Amino acid sequence: MTIDTDTAVPILSGNWSHPQVEQYHDVFNPSTGEVIAQTPMCGMREVDGAVQAASKAFADWARTPAPRRAEVMFRYRALLNSHFEELAALVTRENGKTLDESRGDVRRGIEVVDFACGIAQLLKGENLPQVANFIDGATTREPLGVCAGITPFNFPAMVPMWMFPVAIACGNVFILKPSEKVPLTPVRLGELLLEAGLPEGVFNIVHGGREVVDALCSHPGIASVSFVGSTNVARHVYTLACANGKRVQAAGGAKNVLLVMPNAEPEPTLNAIMGAAYGNAGQRCMAGSLLMGVGSIGDELRDRLVAAIDKLAVDDTSANPRAEMGPVIDGTSQRRIQGMIARGAEEGATLVRDGRSGTPAHGFFVAPTLIDDVTPEMSLYTTEVFGPVLSMLRPDNLDEAIALLNRVPYGNGATIFTSSGANARQFVREIQCGMIGVNVGVPAPMALFPFSGWNQSFFGDLHVQGMEGVQFYTRQKVVLSRWDNTYKRTQGW
Repeated sequence: MTIDTDTAVPILSGNWSHPQVEQYHDVFNPSTGEVIAQTPMCGMREVDGAVQAASKAFADWARTPAPRRAEVMFRYRALLNSHFEELAALVTRENGKTLDESRGDVRRGIEVVDFACGIAQLLKGENLPQVANFIDGATTREPLGVCAGITPFNFPAMVPMWMFPVAIACGNVFILKPSEKVPLTPVRLGELLLEAGLPEGVFNIVHGGREVVDALCSHPGIASVSFVGSTNVARHVYTLACANGKRVQAAGGAKNVLLVMPNAEPEPTLNAIMGAAYGNAGQRCMAGSLLMGVGSIGDELRDRLVAAIDKLAVDDTSANPRAEMGPVIDGTSQRRIQGMIARGAEEGATLVRDGRSGTPAHGFFVAPTLIDDVTPEMSLYTTEVFGPVLSMLRPDNLDEAIALLNRVPYGNGATIFTSSGANARQFVREIQCGMIGVNVGVPAPMALFPFSGWNQSFFGDLHVQGMEGVQFYTRQKVVLSRWDNTYKRTQGW
C-alpha cells in the first residue's frame, strides 16, 4: 500500500518519524465517512524503540526538581488554552461529537493538567522525628520509570490527559498508544507538550492495535500500564500486564442507571437524562443507558422523552454548528448498535423510538433510540451498547429499583433524581458502584477526585485522577535514620 505522507500519522520515539509498516488503519470523519488520515499499525519494533528512548530520558527527568517539572506543566497548560478551539475542532473532525462536546473533552483534559501543576505539593511525603529513641522516620514518593497508556476513541483529548500529565509530573517517562481511530488529537497534544519544553524522550507515541497493546503489557522495560476501554480488553490488559510484573489500572465498560422518582423536578431531570443518554452519541463509559422510572412516573417520563428526542437535531457536526448530536465513530460501531436495537425488539422490548432510520444519508449515524419494557433477562440490560440507546425499566418502588441496579455486573455510575433527602440517602448508601449522582446526569468526577469504577468496570487498585493517580504513578520509600550521642560519649564530649 502506498501511503501519502501528508495523511500518514507519525509516531514519537524521541523524535517524530513515519514508521515503515505494512498495514495502516483508515481514520474517518464520522460525519461524512471520508478518510482523512491513515494510522500506522506498529508492532514490537516500534514499542521497543519508544521504550529505549524513554529509558534514556528517565534518569535526568526523574532528577529534575518537582517545581521545574511543574513549570513544564504550567507552560503546557498555557499552550492548551491558547490552542483550545483548534483542539476542539480536531476532536470533532476525527471523533464526530459536536463542537460543544469537543470543547468539554478538551476542557476536562486541561483540568488534569491544572492538577498536575501542583505536583510539588502533591509529592510531599511525611516525617516524624523521634519515632523511637534517636530515630527519625520519613517517607518519599519516587517515580516508577517507563509508564504506558492505552486510550480509547471516545475522548481523544481527555482520556490521554487523564494519564500522561500526572505520570510525567511525578518524574516518570511515558508511552501513549492512542486509539487507531482517533490519532490526530493525541499527536497534536504531543506537539504542544514538546513546545512546552519537555525534554526529548520523556513523552512518546506509538500507534497500532492489539500487537502494540500486548507489546506494552509484556515489555520488560515498562513499569506500569494504564488502560481505558471495554471490559473484555480491560480484563486482558490487566491479566497480561500483571503476569509480566507491572502495576496496572484498567478501566472497562459500564451500564449506568438513571433512576427517576415521582418527586423529581421534571424539567432539569429531563435535560439531564437527554444529556446523559445521547451526549457524545452515547459513546462514553458514563453514559446513562438504563432508565428506571419508579412507580407512577413511568408513562409521563417516557412521553416527555419522546417529545425531546423528536426535537433533537442529529446532523453532520463538522458542517452544521447547530447539530445537537453527531454520528458514532465508524461503520462497524453503527452496524453493531443497529444489531443490538434489532435484538432488543426480537427479545420482546418495545421500540418507542428506533434509531435505525431517520438519519443523514452520509456518515455513520444512529438516531436517538428509546426502548421500553426492558427486563433483566434481555441483552439490552446486561450488555454495554456504547451508542445512543436508552433502555427503560419500570420498578414499582425504590427498593426494587436498587435491587435491579445491583444485579448489573458493572459498577461505574448511577444517578437518582429526587427531591427527597431520604430517597437520596438510601440510594447513596445501598448502590454498589463507584460514582453516584444525586440530580446529576453524568456523575463523572473533576480531576481532584478519582474516576472510581467498581466491579467489572475496573481492574486494579488505584484509579486515574486525583491523589490515586499520583499514588499509582509513584512508589513510596520509607527512611529510618538513627543519629544518637554514642560517638560523643565515647570521645568524652
